[in-house]
Amino acid sequence: MAQVQVRDNESIDSALRRFKKELEQTGILREVREHQHYEKPSDKKRKAEAARKRKIQRANRTND
Repeated sequence: MAQVQVRDNESIDSALRRFKKELEQTGILREVREHQHYEKPSDKKRKAEAARKRKIQRANRTND
């Protein structure tokens, strides 16, 4: 579980920013989003394939 101690003379905004950064680094937020809705394995595979193709196309565009 991610935890952040608010330091002396630290604003709530900066503590919240540190907390969000820690959540992102640990991958908790990504995992929660993945579990919000069930996704069939075939849909996961299709989405991963589309992402792979986009990544390859993007890499080819920058190399030209």
